[in-house]
Amino acid sequence: MEDELNNNLKQVSTWKRIGFILIFAVIAGVVRTLIWVVVLLQIAAALITGNTNQHILGFGQKLAAYLYHIMLFMTFNTDQVPFPFSDWALTEQAINDRDIVTKQ
Repeated sequence: MEDELNNNLKQVSTWKRIGFILIFAVIAGVVRTLIWVVVLLQIAAALITGNTNQHILGFGQKLAAYLYHIMLFMTFNTDQVPFPFSDWALTEQAINDRDIVTKQ
């Protein structure tokens, strides 16, 4: 058992993933802050105009989907590294594969 533990500790891929997880933990914090900005802007738009802002709505959906992909990666539910370490299309694909409900 001790040999198995030593072998697991020596795997470069695990340490690489841990490094990515630390980076994405910081990115996720920034994204969560941006989501709160979107929430406040949508509240302001709803109070002022009576409707949501369609541009902000799309941006908020992309931020939420990106945060979802980050969380999938951090919890080992996907091996696809999120943007900016991969193409944005892979983030959209990972999200589409998980059947996120979209507003139409």
